Amino acid sequence: MRKFIQKTLESLPRLPEEQIHNLIREIASENDLLRMVLSSTPGGVIVTDTENRIIFINNTARRLLPLAPGDIMEELLPDAIRDPDISEMVRSGLDNQETIKSVDFTLDRGGRNLVLNCGLLPLVKEGKIQGNVFYTLDVTEKKSEEARLRRAEGLASLATMTAGVAHEIKNPLGSISIYIQLMQKMLSREKQCQESLEELRDYLSVINEEVDRLNSIVVNYLFAVRPIDKEPEITDINSLLREIIGFSHFELEENRIEVQWNLKKNLPEIPVDPKLLKQALLNMIKNAQQAMPLGGTLEIKTEVHDNQIVINLTDTGEGISDEVKTKIFEPYFTTKDSGTGLGLTLVYKIIKEHSGDIQVISREKEGTTFKIFLPIPQKEWRLISWQGEDHDAEV
Repeated sequence: MRKFIQKTLESLPRLPEEQIHNLIREIASENDLLRMVLSSTPGGVIVTDTENRIIFINNTARRLLPLAPGDIMEELLPDAIRDPDISEMVRSGLDNQETIKSVDFTLDRGGRNLVLNCGLLPLVKEGKIQGNVFYTLDVTEKKSEEARLRRAEGLASLATMTAGVAHEIKNPLGSISIYIQLMQKMLSREKQCQESLEELRDYLSVINEEVDRLNSIVVNYLFAVRPIDKEPEITDINSLLREIIGFSHFELEENRIEVQWNLKKNLPEIPVDPKLLKQALLNMIKNAQQAMPLGGTLEIKTEVHDNQIVINLTDTGEGISDEVKTKIFEPYFTTKDSGTGLGLTLVYKIIKEHSGDIQVISREKEGTTFKIFLPIPQKEWRLISWQGEDHDAEV
């Protein structure tokens, strides 16, 4: 059809009026077909002219991308996209006239993460750039599934290794602890140089601390792989959060961290294991504190959304890169020199054991929000038994 139209255009001055009308209808029909195809694709498509102004955008792109309000046709493509990271990628690609393929961006859409895979391709005809095509695809579910598979594989390998680690380390730790106690008793009886006794006591104190630390590591590894025995209680989440901050407030004040409260009134009480949930939340508050070494603000917010209680913990700390965000719940992964890489794995396990979910929203140098979703049990519908006569019974 394209070749036919091209040949017809070359002989346009000699064509009768009816053939010209037919030609226009053919061109319009092909143009409509092209728009219909582009509008029906699962990915977003934006086409620009040689001046980088938008000449076409499909409905998927309008739905997925944060765009400037109003009519964006004829607008410069980088100015029309309101996400600063995507806009900067587009601007760089256009300025350098380069092809950009498969770059992932994480956007916050109403408290939910949306992962978009974006790219930029030049439109080339006869060796000249005639415009550009920007494309985007929603890969949120794909990325979530990949992350879930990585966590499952990590937990499976963790289970195998932990059994051996616990067996090899737990028994020697018991023996070391016993001999330390014997040495302490011996030192308390013998008359020795006071200076050497103090030095030995210092050594023993260090050994004791290391024993406690190693024992804690073993306990955490075992906790990460063993099924959790929950003891649910009807709990007021707001009261639980206030109790946790009351426990931590001296340490937060010492580190110049201000706590801001934004708790929803009349929050429904739900069945949770308060000890386990406290453990998870204390771990996250500790992480927030470490993310703000120079002090900052920790906002604690509760809300109800889609039959779930949502706990938001927002810090003004260093933020988390997109690369690290995809790995923070995986076993062994840590960015700390002395970390075990199990802290957030345990948090994830505890929340999942409560049939909940946890998400992280963060940008580097812009702080981090952890969102914990806990389901609100729905009232069961029961059939009312009929106590009257059964008219269908046999006589």
